[in-house]
Amino acid sequence: MAEPVSLTTADGESLAGELRIAPAAHAQVLLCHPHPQYGGSMRSLVTSELFAALPDQGITCVRFDFRGVGASSGCFGHGVGERHDVVAGLEFLRDHDDRLPTFLVGWSFGADVALSTRAEGHDGWVAIALPLRWLDDPVATGADRRPKLLLLAAHDEFRAPGEVLEATASWTATETEVIPGASHFFVGRTARLVQRVAEWVGDQVVGRRS
Repeated sequence: MAEPVSLTTADGESLAGELRIAPAAHAQVLLCHPHPQYGGSMRSLVTSELFAALPDQGITCVRFDFRGVGASSGCFGHGVGERHDVVAGLEFLRDHDDRLPTFLVGWSFGADVALSTRAEGHDGWVAIALPLRWLDDPVATGADRRPKLLLLAAHDEFRAPGEVLEATASWTATETEVIPGASHFFVGRTARLVQRVAEWVGDQVVGRRS
């Protein structure tokens, strides 16, 4: 059951979101949606599929609308204001349960914004179909020693997976996987995304305990 939540940013915006608590949770994730000016919201396909499925895998989820989307206040922040939104989501998760490992999971624009959030308070990233157009400092993100999983679409219409692989080849602590047959929107391929995200988060949790 999803519970409505409100996130407050450092610059005074109020963001609408939802929380799904996993029974016997071993981790928690913040889901970051695609580009607000092209119809992206917390209810977009990949974000919704992860939000629906991950709690059954022991992963508590928060999804939210970036500033200016849906019931969230403010206006589009060109990827800069949205970093405040991500930090607000992390603060909410820390307040909810500061014992659980916390990961940022973003799709498309949300992946770039998540990867631009190098603040303390999370334990790594899953970046899905990252376009590498809104990432503020690829060198700094690549040098960050926290683990990263890049899930790419074989037939991505916005950034070819080969370009992403080349641009991120020097990144530390980074795993990559290209999803066969997938477009940028992963229609018909979301089950593989859910499985891979759940497996990877589980592996990170086990690694932290060992």
